Amino acid sequence: MSPLITGIHHITAIAGNPQKNLDFYTGFLGLRLVKKTINFDAPDVYHFYFGDELGAPGTVFTTFPFEGARKGTKGTGELTYTAFSISVDALGFWMERLTKFNIPISTPLSRFGEKLIRFEDHDGMGIELIATDKDSRKGWTYGSIPLEFSIKGFYGATLNLKAKELTANLLTQFMDYRFIEEENGRFRYGTKGVPGDIVDIVIDPNGRQGMQSAGTVHHIAFRTANVASQLEIQQILLNNGYHVTEVKDRNYFKSIYFREPGGVLFEIATDEPGFAIDEDEAHLGELLKLPQWIEPQRAKLEARLAKVELNIEKYA
Repeated sequence: MSPLITGIHHITAIAGNPQKNLDFYTGFLGLRLVKKTINFDAPDVYHFYFGDELGAPGTVFTTFPFEGARKGTKGTGELTYTAFSISVDALGFWMERLTKFNIPISTPLSRFGEKLIRFEDHDGMGIELIATDKDSRKGWTYGSIPLEFSIKGFYGATLNLKAKELTANLLTQFMDYRFIEEENGRFRYGTKGVPGDIVDIVIDPNGRQGMQSAGTVHHIAFRTANVASQLEIQQILLNNGYHVTEVKDRNYFKSIYFREPGGVLFEIATDEPGFAIDEDEAHLGELLKLPQWIEPQRAKLEARLAKVELNIEKYA
């Protein structure tokens, strides 16, 4: 039987200033802005989607930028580091790029036989770039970053928890994940165990609870093929005591949400229909797109939302 869950769909963070957020993820990291819309649950706030050329599941990092939001703090019950995948020979390029723009970086680290670097964006969002030869995705570039050094998509995510047993049971019993290996107290899980599906659990039994605000992850979404498979997962979770929401229409995918035992908000999102349903593929992210139910309020929303523009040259 085919697995119902096949990896990570997207990861969503809370951010501060919308223009700085847009500049960093497009200009510095080189991700494509594939959709500019609003937070469906808080329409006065943007929702930016950054990814590869078409915003394929497993590449999309999204943000809710709240102007003036105070910085959050990393801690337990949170996804503390989002890891992106780069080619093995791209590590030096990124270290030079980070240094050029005065962004503090870690020394090269080693994890499960692969090299990585760790840094934060301007809001304090934890980011890792992992150099791997296991990722055949081609990545995306606006031109300022050579394609061969570009980010290919997600590698995985780190969950910082006080205990792992209940979360591990959820992943392995009900979400098609399997335990892969452990190293220095880091427990790795995956569906196939390749970039784009990796979830690491790090245990900190005495750690302080994280505080969610700018620079922290709001939720991680796992991918499923369609609504039929999503409803099957929903029923499995409900039957096993998890409190799962109804299906929510996010225009570009359907979603259900629940909180895993360690406190991290999980989402199951469909691969269908994708980001090209309301914009041509060549022009993704260029216009403010609104769900049909809020389109009548466009003029009021556009007046309240901060003006932003794509400015790739800032990090050229």
